[in-house]
Amino acid sequence: MITLSALGSFALIVGLLTLTPGLDTALILRTAALGHRRRAWGVVLGIQTGTLAWGVLSSLGITALLTASHLAYTILRWVGAAYLVWMGGRILIPALRRRAGADSGAAESSDDADGTDAPGTGGGFRAGWRRGVVTNLLNPKMGAFYVAVLPQFIPAGAPHVATGTLLAGVHIVFASLWAAVLIAFARALRTTLRKPSARRVLDRITGTVIAAFGVRLALGD
Repeated sequence: MITLSALGSFALIVGLLTLTPGLDTALILRTAALGHRRRAWGVVLGIQTGTLAWGVLSSLGITALLTASHLAYTILRWVGAAYLVWMGGRILIPALRRRAGADSGAAESSDDADGTDAPGTGGGFRAGWRRGVVTNLLNPKMGAFYVAVLPQFIPAGAPHVATGTLLAGVHIVFASLWAAVLIAFARALRTTLRKPSARRVLDRITGTVIAAFGVRLALGD
């Protein structure tokens, strides 16, 4: 069985990782700031589904094979980078083209580049979940993190899958709690952030951050 000391050390590591601003933070904040609460939680649960998958795969040793295979890792890295650049561009380009005098109706019509957040549809949560899980699973650095860290906290003789899933669950709990804070913060400011001028700034920042993560992933930094 894993000791409480080891569990606490792992919790500290993933807690610090969770609090570090990054791609997940940008996605959650922008989605919640636009007033799409269900979609924002879809993004959160999608990201955590990916985290659970990485934890289980790492426990089975599958991600170790991925990181050991230069070709497989490179393919996943480039696919993930292309996806992030595409997603960032879909947010950034319309924001750059949007005129300062655009009315609120025009701003509302461009709430999401993929057009899946229309009120009254079921696409909000599902589309958010898809975006979250794809973004997480196409990030090979998540796999590399779990390959490097997880085995250190699985005691010899302990069931790997059960222990790895438990540790991934700790990560998921921390990340979900932090996501709840981010969503509450964004919703508190949603009236301001949904103004056309604020929307342009938010979309330009978010699009740039996401695309920059893609470029950084492609360069292997």
